[in-house]
Amino acid sequence: MESVRKLKYLLKTLQLENFTADLSTVLKEFPLLTTNSFIKRIQKGTIDDPLLKQILPSIQELQLTPSFTNDPLNEIKYNPLPGLLHKYKSKALILLTNSCAINCRFCFRKKFPYTNNRITSTNWKQILKYLSAHRNIKEIILSGGDPLILNNGTLLQYCLDLEKIQHIDTLRIHSRIPIVLPSRLKPSLIKVLTATRLKPVLVTHCNHPNEIDSEVSTAISKFSGNNIILLNQSVLLKNINDDAEILIELSKKLFAIGILPYYLHMHDKVSGTYHFYVPISKAKKLMQQLAEELPGYLVPKLVKEVPNRPAKCVLY
Repeated sequence: MESVRKLKYLLKTLQLENFTADLSTVLKEFPLLTTNSFIKRIQKGTIDDPLLKQILPSIQELQLTPSFTNDPLNEIKYNPLPGLLHKYKSKALILLTNSCAINCRFCFRKKFPYTNNRITSTNWKQILKYLSAHRNIKEIILSGGDPLILNNGTLLQYCLDLEKIQHIDTLRIHSRIPIVLPSRLKPSLIKVLTATRLKPVLVTHCNHPNEIDSEVSTAISKFSGNNIILLNQSVLLKNINDDAEILIELSKKLFAIGILPYYLHMHDKVSGTYHFYVPISKAKKLMQQLAEELPGYLVPKLVKEVPNRPAKCVLY
């Protein structure tokens, strides 16, 4: 995979050698990770590029802020087995891996205890037993990390095992990879996602219209018309996409390549990410502008995850 982990390489490629901040402490906490494909979409020589801001470590990540915690969604409370989160009644989330193709600096699971949540053959059997016993669970969400980081054979086996649980009917995959590593979207992956009776839903994660280039568009087009529902969720991020024109363009570009806007998430208050936070009052004003300019089907729901709530809180 075309992983980029060296800050020096990133800065040189983007002609930003004059950027000299000491980020060694930040990188120890949360390493740099991105792809060459994503880097190609970043404007060279522009430290304020909205894509670069999503991956470039910042000294602000060391800032402690009241109400910003390591587990802002209280996920540990809903972690009955390693690798399994069961917060909502009719769906459960499986953390197939702790790896991603890109480390988003605002990641709400950047502090998650993945070492205690590795899926082994033993606890996978326990997860399947748990899911079989909870007949109210109708949908499984594959997450992580990023589930599409796994090879096709491994991913297929997980899907085939889940298919055997008769009361489960939907398989949702949350992934940043279709956007940051579009070369992963090959016909062989379509075969994996459509190999079972489970209805596949692929939820991409795209935050800014500049993330969608011809490479992404071509890759996504392969998935259109293959019985896979394509949705997108974005995170509202200060000085990145907290602008109505940007969000309107994002919805239009997503629709043009066959993806429907689904959620616009309020940023989760994980430690060290205050510099990304947008107030709810501003978020609602932005949504009003989107509603005035876009057809209803292109207006994502503005949502906020609230710890211990039985469902997401819809703000607009």
